[in-house]
Amino acid sequence: MGVLVQLETPFRQRSKPARQNAIMQRFAEMRRGSDDVFWLKETAEVLNVFETSGLQVTEQDLLVYKDLYDDIEARITFFPQYYRFFLSLALDLEDLGLGEGKAERIAHWVAQEGLVDAELSDLQRAEGRRLCRRRGVEPISSPGLDDRLRAFTERSETFALPNKKAAYELTHILFYLSEYGRRDPGVGDKTIRSLRHAGTLAFLELNIDLLSEICIALRFAGETAPVVWESWLLEQLNRFSVTAADGPVGHDDYHPWLMLNWFMEVSDQGGFGLEMPEGTVRFEAPQPAAGPLRELSHSLFKMGSARSNDWSSMRSGVGEAMSEDALGFLNAAEQAVDFKSFFHGFARVGGPAGVGLMGGAS
Repeated sequence: MGVLVQLETPFRQRSKPARQNAIMQRFAEMRRGSDDVFWLKETAEVLNVFETSGLQVTEQDLLVYKDLYDDIEARITFFPQYYRFFLSLALDLEDLGLGEGKAERIAHWVAQEGLVDAELSDLQRAEGRRLCRRRGVEPISSPGLDDRLRAFTERSETFALPNKKAAYELTHILFYLSEYGRRDPGVGDKTIRSLRHAGTLAFLELNIDLLSEICIALRFAGETAPVVWESWLLEQLNRFSVTAADGPVGHDDYHPWLMLNWFMEVSDQGGFGLEMPEGTVRFEAPQPAAGPLRELSHSLFKMGSARSNDWSSMRSGVGEAMSEDALGFLNAAEQAVDFKSFFHGFARVGGPAGVGLMGGAS
């Protein structure tokens, strides 16, 4: 009796347009229901990456979003708290080739309702403003907004310390000020130093998602990322797993996968080259074998008062306390940037114990 061999059906997405169509279809219909806010987030991010990368799609590709576009005014009216998602979706769908006119009406409505003025942070105001301006609508009168955003990016000390929230805000400020690489963001050397500090931390943390965004932001600022970072990201792309899922995906690594492919597209290294399995898909990032940033921080903290911000005097002692794998990443990080400048802030020398108090008891 012969052996029964089960053959896997090929994905048959031999061309890049076919793979792009498959990505849109999987995110639109196969991962979450359209009444889920995470569906809104994922869909808005996918379409934003496609639009800002200049990827060519057909109207037939976009038909998977036709129901959303047809109903988008009713949705944003009932869920104005998600106006940035809905306006972004309307804009990108129209600019990619599906429908026309709705995004401009929505932008005027957003301005009329004062939704951008209601934002708590400058970053959210900048995003809302950027979206409305895509249809020529000025939604806010906020003198000094760009100056405040640039001032945040120029304080390099902020980004020499582990703070993912600040690092992601840094990248998004560059996205908005540069109109996703379409204009000069008007930043200088201090901001570039901030990006390189944040990138050094992301590299030492082996953070695919954040490092991809930082490499994109550097390009939008007219710079390129260190070859060491880009080479490592390419290795991670080749190790990413995209598989068929039996049921709901929950939270997976779709965002690192999307940011990584976006960076490859922006840097002309061929993003979105992987064929999509049929049905629901799950994205799984490669698991790091080392924790270089944690080991480096732990080694420094243990030194206590012996800690110095002079990297040349600290290098040997720090290295002795790190594993071989982590030390390899530290060596690579040193080659990529001005590590002495980065370490000066990362070492965290001094502190409030050495600060005198003004005045005294009455």
